[in-house]
Amino acid sequence: MATTRQAHAIWEGTLSQGSGTLTFDSSRIGDFPVSCPSRTEQAGGVTSPEELIASAHASCFSMALSHGLTEAGTPPTRLTTQADVAFEVGIGIVGIRLAVHGEVPGIEEIDFLKTVEDAKTNCPVSQALTGTDITVTATLARACR
Repeated sequence: MATTRQAHAIWEGTLSQGSGTLTFDSSRIGDFPVSCPSRTEQAGGVTSPEELIASAHASCFSMALSHGLTEAGTPPTRLTTQADVAFEVGIGIVGIRLAVHGEVPGIEEIDFLKTVEDAKTNCPVSQALTGTDITVTATLARACR
C-alpha cells in the first residue's frame, strides 16, 4: 500500500512580483514563504522549489545509502549529504550535484563508492528526477590507526 504525504501552496500575484506560502500538511512543520526571486537571487529567508528538491534529494539519497551500506554488512555511523540544485531562468533545473561524506567503519573505499552509485540509482527521488543530470562525489572518513 502506498504512503501519501501532502503539502499545499498558495500563490498570490504574478510570477515575478507575486509570492506564496508552502504548507507541509502531513508533518505540520509549518508554513514557509516562497517567491520567484528566491530562485534566481539571494534566498533572503525565502525558500524555492529548488531548495525543496535539494532537501528531498539529500535526505532520500542518505536513506538509500544507509540502507545499502547496512545490507552490505557495513552500517554507517554518519552520512552527511549536500545537494545543490542548479536552476537557469528560461531553462529550469539544469543539474543536481550531490556530495556525500561517510563515516563507515570497516568498509573499503571501492565498496563505499560502489554503494554510493547504487544509492544514486535506487534513491526514489533520483528516480523521480530521471532526465536531470545528477552527479555524486563521495568521500570516506579515514579511521585513525
